[in-house]
Amino acid sequence: MSRRGVAALASVLDQAASSATNILVLVLAARLSSAAGFAAFSMVYVAFSVLLGLNMAYVGQSVVLERGERLGAVCRSAVAFTAAASAAVGAVLAAVGALLPGPAGGAFLALGLVLPLVLLQDGLRYCFSALRTPQRALAADALRLVCVVAALAAQPSGAAPARLVLAWGLSALPALVLGLWLLRPYVRGERAELRPYLRRGHLGQRFVVEFAVGNGSSQLAVLGLGVFATPLAVGALRGATTLFGPLNVLFNSANAFGPPVLGRLGGKRATVRATVALGLVLAAVGAGWAAALYLLPARYGRMLLGETWEVASELLPATGAQYAVMALGTCALLTLRVLEPKATLSVQVVFSLLSVALLLGGYAAFGAAGAAWGLAAGSALKASAAWLRVSRVRVPVPAAAPA
Repeated sequence: MSRRGVAALASVLDQAASSATNILVLVLAARLSSAAGFAAFSMVYVAFSVLLGLNMAYVGQSVVLERGERLGAVCRSAVAFTAAASAAVGAVLAAVGALLPGPAGGAFLALGLVLPLVLLQDGLRYCFSALRTPQRALAADALRLVCVVAALAAQPSGAAPARLVLAWGLSALPALVLGLWLLRPYVRGERAELRPYLRRGHLGQRFVVEFAVGNGSSQLAVLGLGVFATPLAVGALRGATTLFGPLNVLFNSANAFGPPVLGRLGGKRATVRATVALGLVLAAVGAGWAAALYLLPARYGRMLLGETWEVASELLPATGAQYAVMALGTCALLTLRVLEPKATLSVQVVFSLLSVALLLGGYAAFGAAGAAWGLAAGSALKASAAWLRVSRVRVPVPAAAPA
């Protein structure tokens, strides 16, 4: 296999390791917790997911776009900024957690204590991506997967959410140490510079807006259900979406590796034909996975999610429908990213906010099931709008070469 092929394989395996970590964390936490305990853990994990996405958007995406001889300094600066920012946010979370009553308060306090470890460890993969050494990211993330599974598996049944959050967070330390050691040869002697991240117009600010309206808004809405309505709804929604984790691996791989491949097809017609076929395949996989989960005997479901299975299983039809239409929407946005990159932001803004409104309205009318169907309806409308936008794209025909 060529060097480029090895790097591509390492990138795919690294994405799989990261996704498997997120899936297994939630599965193990659900098995160890009561439904109420998993609800508190889920609220914390949703908050972490939002912070992780913001860090990826603000720091990670700008790092991977860097080229040239300054990569060592860029990576050192990214690590230093992530450490400082996560420590500041972690202190705020710890203070808020100390004021909140009940298991959720202890869990948020624990998240504040371990936040710098988990954000730093995850952020290193973007440095290795920019340096074109995904094998090093894979080594660190594989160790992270092994350590977190071992740490959570060692916890007793009925463990408090705060204890689970601490075990999950502290288990990132070995992978963080390994990642920093693997990064050291590239950043040795370089100086960290934090000022570019604080300047107005930093590229990450645009990426933060896209994340906030595209993904963060729905996650914050789910978190709001736990704060203002009931944490059990968060646990049910999180448990249901956890079961569809393998599909997220496919969606992320399509976004990561699709643009270079589609860019070589030449022309709108070939690009649309390829993405429509991919969307239909992914939608069929999502529908089939949903059907398999829906038919899963309850005893096996409880082996996966413990007490949370009872409430999460009721949401499987809605969540399955959401992932099926998400496949089509993901491929529509992928098409726009190749043909007309600036068109994605407006679609994301309008229809992500609409999804949040449908989520909250569905919960107000029909509880957790209504919230799940609201998310499915929002995803369907976003997919429809994205494909409509694709149909209106006009790709200029290259001028004929002079005779």
